[in-house]
Amino acid sequence: PPLLLNFSKETSSNSIFKDQDKIKLVTPCRDEKYVVREYMVYKMYNRITPKSFRVRLVKFDFVYDDPKAKDIEPLYGILIEEEDQMAKRNNSISVETQLVRPQQTHRDDFLNMAVFEYLIGNTDWSVQYRQNVKLIAQDSLSIPFTVPYDFDHAGIVAAPYALPAPELLLSSTRERRYRGYCIQDMNQFADVITRFNDRKDDFYKVYSGNTLLEENYLKSTVKFLDDFYKTINDPKRLKSEFQYPCRSDGTGNVVIQGLKKN
Repeated sequence: PPLLLNFSKETSSNSIFKDQDKIKLVTPCRDEKYVVREYMVYKMYNRITPKSFRVRLVKFDFVYDDPKAKDIEPLYGILIEEEDQMAKRNNSISVETQLVRPQQTHRDDFLNMAVFEYLIGNTDWSVQYRQNVKLIAQDSLSIPFTVPYDFDHAGIVAAPYALPAPELLLSSTRERRYRGYCIQDMNQFADVITRFNDRKDDFYKVYSGNTLLEENYLKSTVKFLDDFYKTINDPKRLKSEFQYPCRSDGTGNVVIQGLKKN
């Protein structure tokens, strides 16, 4: 499970954790290589917008009190920036109001997020249920911005335990599905498509020659990115994919709630 590291206020000024309070540490669920892959997804989104969580890839040891416990090799994990710090960095505050629909959020940032989730093949998110989405705003009366996190169920990560919600009628996480709300006017996507084209080289550089990732995975990921760029630069494919939420016969209006809390 992920761990929450709770630091003392008296943490030494010489520590890299100075001024930190509580930081989430993502630990391997099945294999540490999937943690490394998810880390790369965070780094990609950092290149789209500062309204994103900064992350640090770390290696950690478990130290056991039980002398009979078997030692394990150091594992990769991800330290994720605190929500309030991310909000403060963007001159904003965290928004806790529960009843928020996607249409009530800042459109440009929502499209950034929705198109990015489509790029990485992630359908495990929703604004309504705050499923892997945080909201920030300049103040309590301002329109909120959407900030995604938790990408381990994305097709680009290809974790073996990740499956799309059955209601979406998808065969695997490698099958993309745009899950924004219905926008009939395709001109409203123009700015975000330009932004993703401008960041194309930056995205590929995240993976190119990356020694932390396996060669076969790198090749398949480049193909996965290639397919995304073929889609967004083909007007017919783009319209077919991004107007999917407007279809009455599709699953574009299914809202993901995630696992129920006990």
